[in-house]
Amino acid sequence: MKFLTVDVGSTYTKLTAIDAQKCAILGTAQAFTTIESDVMQGYEKALAELRAQEGCRDFCWDEMLVCSSAAGGLKMVALGLVPDLTAKAARTAASNAGAKVVKTYAYEISGGEQEEIAQIKPDLVLLCGGTDGGNREVITANARRLASIEGEFTTIVAGNKSAADEISEIFTQAGKSFVITENVMPQFNQLNIEPARDAIRQLFIARIIEAKGLNRLQAMASRKIIPTPLAVLQACELLSRGTQTKAGRGDLLAVDVGGATTDVYSMAAGTPTVENTMLKGLPEPWAKRTVEGDLGMRYSLLHVFEQLPPVTPSEQEQRAKVEQWVRLCTEQPDTLAQPDTEQEQIEEWLGQQAVAMAVERHAGRIADVYTPLGLMHTLEGKDLMDLKAVVGIGGVIRNSRHPSRILRGALYDVMHPESTKPRNPKFYLDKEYIFAAMGLLRDVDAELAFELLNKHTVEVE
Repeated sequence: MKFLTVDVGSTYTKLTAIDAQKCAILGTAQAFTTIESDVMQGYEKALAELRAQEGCRDFCWDEMLVCSSAAGGLKMVALGLVPDLTAKAARTAASNAGAKVVKTYAYEISGGEQEEIAQIKPDLVLLCGGTDGGNREVITANARRLASIEGEFTTIVAGNKSAADEISEIFTQAGKSFVITENVMPQFNQLNIEPARDAIRQLFIARIIEAKGLNRLQAMASRKIIPTPLAVLQACELLSRGTQTKAGRGDLLAVDVGGATTDVYSMAAGTPTVENTMLKGLPEPWAKRTVEGDLGMRYSLLHVFEQLPPVTPSEQEQRAKVEQWVRLCTEQPDTLAQPDTEQEQIEEWLGQQAVAMAVERHAGRIADVYTPLGLMHTLEGKDLMDLKAVVGIGGVIRNSRHPSRILRGALYDVMHPESTKPRNPKFYLDKEYIFAAMGLLRDVDAELAFELLNKHTVEVE
């Protein structure tokens, strides 16, 4: 049995040829994604490159498996009742499904926020609010405002089931596309994100495939195309947990630095490592993904630059060189840094900054609280300080001759002690750029996917 996996990314289209009988990756290739014209052009160029390799000259596959995050993936806004509860649950469900959450709203949205959503022009809206049998006024009021917004977005309703019939009537009368699924938080502090995640995935398949010009690849694939971040999440879970016959590597953090976004994945319970710490907010999912749509190495590189800390007068000249490189990469996304040049150093440093910002946002936050019993702490989010493994994914890390320099951005920073980033992990690299491929393969042959993933995820100094 032979497989060809295709990952249509925002910057590059990556192909992986797999031979199940030999339990081997025969070859990998990539070409610049041609999303503006026809993704098949980039695919065919990558395939030609693949077949030019010695081990793949006559490669024919039995199954093609495809994922995509072209043009940054699915753009979504999420609405919930209160920021620390249903709004956060909504964001978790959307991010874990592979969507790019542009904005989260809480409470009943205002007219100004209604206009803001119209300006965002989302592909999807995730509407939540209220536990089952609880508050229904806010979610129905938000449904009325959403129904009056012009646009072709679909609304996924995942809130108080008692309001489902009224909301269905509101959207039906307005002629709006909508799907009703189970509440993301049916009871207080109880998450139920899987139904919403599945609904987002199905809408991705039905809507984005055609919108991004991927319908021809879908016709060639043996299974439905899924979002690339979901495929990577599945690979991270597989590497961490293992299979029925093989033990995994345990808790880990993975950072995927792409052209448009930086995605962070943590496979860990994230329980407190500091004594006298109380948990604050919603419980965290064991497998968690966050996506930072303003942190990328090409389409979002200018946003990374704009968030850099200020420099002293003596550093102005170097900052000017960084800005020059950023603007070149923004205008010409296929630009590559040349080895042993200042370009390479700048690229690696910017990658480190993107990793640092993304992991800080993903990790939990710890704070001091003074009580009658003395000093205690609160933890909101995951405590990742004792994690022993950080895996680097994505072109800027894989193509770097010094991947550990970029991954150091994931480390705990004494200048930001409130962020519970890993303190002393080992660094690993997705050497062959196969995490998305193995996430796709997991649903077909988990044992094969794990063996290849385990073999090609290597430690770096």
